[in-house]
Amino acid sequence: MSIFITGTSTEVGKTVASAIVVEALEADYWKPVQAGDLSYSDSHKVAELISNPKSKIHKNSYALNTPMSPHAAAEIDGVKIELDTIVPPQTENLLVVEGAGGLLVPLNANDTIFDIIQPKDKVIVVSRHYLGSINHSLLTIEKLQEKNLTIGIIFSGDEHPTTEDIILKKTGVSFLGRINEENHFNKEVIKRYAQKFEPALRSF
Repeated sequence: MSIFITGTSTEVGKTVASAIVVEALEADYWKPVQAGDLSYSDSHKVAELISNPKSKIHKNSYALNTPMSPHAAAEIDGVKIELDTIVPPQTENLLVVEGAGGLLVPLNANDTIFDIIQPKDKVIVVSRHYLGSINHSLLTIEKLQEKNLTIGIIFSGDEHPTTEDIILKKTGVSFLGRINEENHFNKEVIKRYAQKFEPALRSF
């Protein structure tokens, strides 16, 4: 089984959330498609933030040079992303899979990040508070519910009760925790959040 981590948009905190989930569950980590920042990718960041000895970081299926939508970055690199080549790594451990950008980010002319999600996956939506985030959160969760998936949500940013309450009431998804604004994230901060989130993640 895998836990797939997606977001309401780009730069909402998916990688930090992924590190917390990986650390809490001592899971493996895999980002199928990385676009840009190859010298310090999301895989590097997660490896730097976790401290348990069990987790393994798996190689990207596609590592693209340009920080753009994957379909455009692939075109620049002269490759085409094929869905059937995005195969989860072999592991006996729980696997945390981090998407790229939001749910409908295109991989090619036909497929999106949504199409990577497998029927048995559990999905965590990372929702950061910004103007429009309620709409983006509801649309993301509504799309995921098309697959009858188990869905949880992590809020990113300082508490915003009216936003959080309406999203939870309208969707019925599981609230797994909140990642507050921090001066920086390091192993100690990630471990603290992991310990806090672990009970909810274990029962998710």
